[in-house]
Amino acid sequence: MAFHLDYVYIISGLAVGLLVGLTGVGGGSLMTPLLTAVFGIPATTAVGTDLAFAAITKGAGTVIHRIQKNVNWRIVGLMAAGSLPASVLTTLVLHHLDIRGAGAHSPMDTFIRWSIAICVLLTVGVLLFKARIVNWLNNNPHYQATGKSLSFYTFAAGVVIGTLVTISSIGAGAIGAMVLIFLYPDLRSSEIAGSDIAHAVPLTAVAAVGHFSLGTLDFSLLGALLLGSIPGITIGSYLSRAVPERFLRGVLATTLTAVAAKLVM
Repeated sequence: MAFHLDYVYIISGLAVGLLVGLTGVGGGSLMTPLLTAVFGIPATTAVGTDLAFAAITKGAGTVIHRIQKNVNWRIVGLMAAGSLPASVLTTLVLHHLDIRGAGAHSPMDTFIRWSIAICVLLTVGVLLFKARIVNWLNNNPHYQATGKSLSFYTFAAGVVIGTLVTISSIGAGAIGAMVLIFLYPDLRSSEIAGSDIAHAVPLTAVAAVGHFSLGTLDFSLLGALLLGSIPGITIGSYLSRAVPERFLRGVLATTLTAVAAKLVM
């Protein structure tokens, strides 16, 4: 039975890693609800394990995107300046709440499940209406932030993302990509994916260390997921420029909708 579960976890890691490499979206949005809704793992453990999973897999993806010059390091720095301190502060709050004993169907577990589902559905909306959003921004340039205002909004978005990621593991990919679409509509899809993944690496690493201190990290589960995800995100990163964006949005939106529905049912 244990061998069978390890095999399933490896396949799950491969599929999620491929989507993350292609789009920069899907790590927490897919892996955490997959672990909770499908495999019955408590949400707190799923969050802690997924954060460590994301830090390692997105580190591999960042190397590939850096080689392809898909990373805007200025944007990454601005977001990290807000997200990393926010993650540390959120971890301290979680320590105070003592979430270690929060099993399946506990109030904390339910809160995390609904938080993830809502964020996933927001991400689906952005994926489906991205073209219209970008077109509206291009037709109304006076609504686009510039200069110091743009830097501040990027920093503030990092604060929000850092908090969300530490609580639920979602946001480093899904919400991060949404923010980049809104604030930087001229970025190529590959640049959005590359910059989003690069920002996620230090953020998820800091949050994973926090969850390790909380005792909500399963190392055996992490190892099985990584066996599949490393090759998956590497392949996906190389294919990110070759696969049609419209096709990617459709596949990801359909997958995320199904996962969100399963999570809250």
